[in-house]
Amino acid sequence: MTKVLNVLTGNPVTKAMGKQLGLPQPVELRRGRTLPTGDVALAVLDGSGTASAATREALKELKVATATAVRDDPAARTTDDEGRAVPPAYEARIGAIVVDATALAAVTELEGVRAVLRPALKAMSASGRVIVVGTAPELTATPEAAATQQALEGIMRSVGKELRKGATANLVWVSGETTGSGLASTISFLLDGRSAYVSGQPWRVLGAEPGQVPTDRARPYAGSIVVVTGAARGIGAGIAEVFARDGAQLVVVDMPASGEALTQVANRFGGTALQLDITSPDAGQKIAAHVVARHGKDARIHAIVHNAGITRDKLLVNTDEDRWGSVIDVNLAAELRINEVLLDQEVDGGLAQGGRIIGVASTSGVAGNRGQSNYAASKAGVIGLVRAQAPLLADRGITANAVAPGFIETEMTDRIPFATREFGRRFNSLSQGGKPVDVAETIAYLAAPDSGAVTGQVIRVCGQSQIGA
Repeated sequence: MTKVLNVLTGNPVTKAMGKQLGLPQPVELRRGRTLPTGDVALAVLDGSGTASAATREALKELKVATATAVRDDPAARTTDDEGRAVPPAYEARIGAIVVDATALAAVTELEGVRAVLRPALKAMSASGRVIVVGTAPELTATPEAAATQQALEGIMRSVGKELRKGATANLVWVSGETTGSGLASTISFLLDGRSAYVSGQPWRVLGAEPGQVPTDRARPYAGSIVVVTGAARGIGAGIAEVFARDGAQLVVVDMPASGEALTQVANRFGGTALQLDITSPDAGQKIAAHVVARHGKDARIHAIVHNAGITRDKLLVNTDEDRWGSVIDVNLAAELRINEVLLDQEVDGGLAQGGRIIGVASTSGVAGNRGQSNYAASKAGVIGLVRAQAPLLADRGITANAVAPGFIETEMTDRIPFATREFGRRFNSLSQGGKPVDVAETIAYLAAPDSGAVTGQVIRVCGQSQIGA
């Protein structure tokens, strides 16, 4: 179906009219493994303590050259011909600014954030990046330090809503144990186009060990087995495509009714197809047996992506036991049962030491949604599951994380009534819906061998949706 607002805002003749009507003006986002155009400015705010070296080490490890950030110092401003103060400016457009605010411990020191962001925002290029690195508030020494670090979230979320032309803002909290290697995969993800539809999000990278740093960052899954459920179409097929691009040996899973489409996905990306009802009691055993049959008795799964899911929407007052139970079973209970099997170290073809579990939640699980109490319950349950599993699996080097997609353009969303669809598509800071590849790239980042310091996190892939923000 024609996307009317895309036509209105994309046609030069109607674009001006669209602006007068207040229609959002979406832009083409920078996607894939592409770094920003222009310099990456680095601001290290020392405040009253010693800033963590992790940010600088991560940028050095990624071979990202940085320029010193310009600072807005009112006392040092020049004046124009009419005597008005002129704030400092960059000589050219910058592609990103990385602000290390880990040492800030007093509320007065937040001025430093304003001072470096003001000139940077004025000079930000299209699809630019604002990345703030702070210390996790719960790890600070005083209530004022905790308040100061928590304030960074308010700054970041507000900046994300002020940015234009596809630029994004995100916040990463670290600990004193976080190393440059542990932070590198996250900084890399946030700088380049893989994070195109992730904005206004805070998360924590608290671990010290990154896991296995790949020799080729463009193909981090070379030789690794990745299982993706619900892979026959839509977001699942997009996930399979990104993992295949990055070198994974795929096992794609979906219902027998989707067998033909599933086989096409497997053939297209060089993987193997497993037709399986994931709600069957022995689903976990069948996945493990398939891995052994296709890859050998000693084969282990590097990552499993629990993407399969269904909706059966009704107002709660009209929801019967079957409609409720089927959604909970597919979206949540099946994941629990499969994980239990694959985490058993005695099961051949199970999850490897240092493996990755990624659940697919939803913004509905964060904010709720009218007529989706069953779906929202299941997706909130996924969030709770990964947060609870993460510390339990840490001693095995296994991480558990989730993504929470917002409005993603698929065949399913094209069937949503026009007004509801356009509201969901536009009601975010990027003024557009996301693509399956945006969800896939975030999942691939979480599953990366060198993302071992990221666990128990839920990352919203929603363009900074206003719903539940």
